[in-house]
Amino acid sequence: MQMRLQKALALAGIASRRAAEALISDGAVSVNDETITLMGTIVDPDHDRIRVNGRPVVFTAPPLTLMLNKPVGYICSADAAQGRTVFALLREIPQRLFTIGRLDKDSEGLLLLTNDGELANRLTHPRYEHRKIYEVTVASRVTPPMLAKLNSALPIDGVPIQPAKVIIKAQDGGNCRTLLEFTLKEGRNRQIRKMCEHVGLRILQLRRIQVGQLKLGPLPTGQYRALTPDECKRLNDPAE
Repeated sequence: MQMRLQKALALAGIASRRAAEALISDGAVSVNDETITLMGTIVDPDHDRIRVNGRPVVFTAPPLTLMLNKPVGYICSADAAQGRTVFALLREIPQRLFTIGRLDKDSEGLLLLTNDGELANRLTHPRYEHRKIYEVTVASRVTPPMLAKLNSALPIDGVPIQPAKVIIKAQDGGNCRTLLEFTLKEGRNRQIRKMCEHVGLRILQLRRIQVGQLKLGPLPTGQYRALTPDECKRLNDPAE
C-alpha cells in the first residue's frame, strides 16, 4: 500500500510522524538505496527497501504501548551517555520503543512508550488537545492572587500559553506546603516549572497522573504494564 514516507516510518515504530520528518530532513532515510530529503515522498512498504541510518526498516513488529511510572532521576532518552534512561527499566521488552512526549529528569509519573507512530502523533499533535493532569507539591501556601495567575495566559518563553486549569487539592499550613492539580492541553517544555517560577513557587514534587482518559492508578514507581487494546483505542479517540 502506498503512503507518505514519514507515515510509513511512523507505522513501523521508528518514530512519531514529526520525528520521522526530522530524520528525513537530516538525510538519515534512504529508499531503494537513494537518500530521501523531500518531504511527502510516496513509498510502498511492501516493495520498497527503506533504511534509517543504514538499518533496514521492518514493518512486521506488532504494535505495543506501555505505561511506565517513571521515577525521578531518569531521562526520556535512549542515549545512556546522558544519564540513567527510562529504557533501562524495560530490559525485558524486545521491541524498539520511543516515548510519547517527555517528563524531565526531576519529574515522575505516567509516561507512555510505544512503537505505534500514529498513536504518538495523535497524542503529541497540538490540534488533538489531549489533556494531561499533574499533581504538583510546592513549598509554600498558594494565595488567591497566585492561583489566579496560574490560571491565566502566562507568558512562557515570551509567548502567552493557553490557560491551564489549576486547583488547590490540599494545603498544609504547618509545613507550608500546597498540593496543586494542573490540567494542561498544550504542554510546552517544562511549562509547569516555568509557571510556578513565574509566581514564585518552588516545586518539591511534580507527578503526572493522567493522559487523556488514561490514569496512572496504583502502578508502582519504576514498574510498567502494557495497555489493553481498549485503552489504546480510547487514547486514539480525540473526544475525551
